[in-house]
Amino acid sequence: MTIKNPFSLEGKTILVTGASSGIGRAVAVECSRAGGCIIISGRNESRLHETFESLSGVGHGLIVADLKFEKGLEMVSEVAVELDGIVHAAGILSYVPFQFVTQKKLDETFSVNFFAPSMLSQKLIRKNRIKRGASVVFISSVNGVYCSSTGSTIYSSTKGAINGLVKGMALDLAEKQIRVNSVCPGMIETDLLKDGELTEDQLTEDRKKYPLKRYGKPEEVAYATIYLLADASRWVTGTNLLIDGGYTLL
Repeated sequence: MTIKNPFSLEGKTILVTGASSGIGRAVAVECSRAGGCIIISGRNESRLHETFESLSGVGHGLIVADLKFEKGLEMVSEVAVELDGIVHAAGILSYVPFQFVTQKKLDETFSVNFFAPSMLSQKLIRKNRIKRGASVVFISSVNGVYCSSTGSTIYSSTKGAINGLVKGMALDLAEKQIRVNSVCPGMIETDLLKDGELTEDQLTEDRKKYPLKRYGKPEEVAYATIYLLADASRWVTGTNLLIDGGYTLL
């Protein structure tokens, strides 16, 4: 007798945005290893192709698009297949003390972190690209949901908005049996940490704030995401899955 693995993504087609690097790349790779057919999207063509080459199995797809712009949203929303899952992993960090926040910086960060995934989801739903019983997962953060940190007013605001969106979408789409959830990681070791906004000494001190004494790994976020995409979580919707190494316990 064959026992079905409820954590498998076999037979499922999953769209992953922000798959050029970091968490998005890890999610795409691990979802392919879990048996899913993966369609990846990102704005950096060369890095997106690197992700594509790392996917396990065959039959995957690739769409080069910048979701800050309407053209990019339209390109991705015209995906030729019906989706069993979407992972909104595209995002940018922003560290600006509140007294130096500008409208331009607000617009830039909200455009990528909130408006793009919101409107892409709506376009896919209106075009009937999301199957009944599908799962939508937003990569959020502990910032803006459980806590915040000095200088992260804008970033926290975008993630707080995402989690409000998740709850509203979960209710509005429940009739279609479409589940909507978010994953809320603490700090993750990605290339975003190397952008120069924080020094290595600052990062070393910050890691000490975590009970497990380290930041998370991109694949650890991917494993949580797979759970929310798989049949194992069919009765889970409108929730924020916290994975933070114990950071918010303190």
